[in-house]
Amino acid sequence: MSDQEPNEGVGSLFFELAGDLRLLMLIKLNQKNHRLSQLAAELNATMQEAHRNMTRLIEAGLVAKGRDGELMLTVYGRTVVMLMPSYDFLYRNKEFFLDHSLGDLPTKFIQRMGTFQNCEMVHGVMAILQRWKNLYSESEQYIKEIMAQVPLDLIETVSSRVEKGVRFSYIFAANAVVPKGRTQILQKIGWRNFISTGLVERRMLPEVKVMTIFNEKQGCVLFPNMKGEPDLNIMFYAEDKEFLEWCSDLFAYQWEKAEPFDESKLKNEV
Repeated sequence: MSDQEPNEGVGSLFFELAGDLRLLMLIKLNQKNHRLSQLAAELNATMQEAHRNMTRLIEAGLVAKGRDGELMLTVYGRTVVMLMPSYDFLYRNKEFFLDHSLGDLPTKFIQRMGTFQNCEMVHGVMAILQRWKNLYSESEQYIKEIMAQVPLDLIETVSSRVEKGVRFSYIFAANAVVPKGRTQILQKIGWRNFISTGLVERRMLPEVKVMTIFNEKQGCVLFPNMKGEPDLNIMFYAEDKEFLEWCSDLFAYQWEKAEPFDESKLKNEV
């Protein structure tokens, strides 16, 4: 296999993006147009280095020079920069994805992984449960979730928000294990009344691999391990609009696939 510079195909694009200075130039130009001297100064590069690398970007069709001499991204270049966050997120979290999978995520969601770029990685079951509790408690309009586990300790936290008019929609895995005491707690808080009034909606999937919980302000996603089981020890959390849209779209996709909720399918904890 030749290790020479590729001159066609997507390999040639990746070769141009492989240069650190060229990559930083594209990022700067995505923020605003620059003159070459401005770019060189801001990136601590010599004019010779800046000129050589900019020439490559122009020849690759990623950058163009305007009438006033300012450099700007082409439509092609701006589109390439918009796709870069997905690769950045995957690269920064490559250790995580060496022993975790994307489960049954459709391709259209994988292609939007750039929305995870600003996510915080939360470690530990207790820290994750506290984030869930905060998310429930701070909800003002709605809570939506796709769950493989039944968080018994948080049912009353959710119900306190539903009593305030917060709509709660959830999808459970049919193979989820129900902890002891769940039935009694649901009866105590009048869960069936919430369902009959439409404040609580629920559906069921045969299994859940990728979990998400979100409200109008914050959300989280948990990916499965290599066995396909959701890992409750590591979670991605963010408050970005684009990330919340990703969570919402995944929920809508799974909601359409899901079947009516069947309590009898849930397994009781031994």
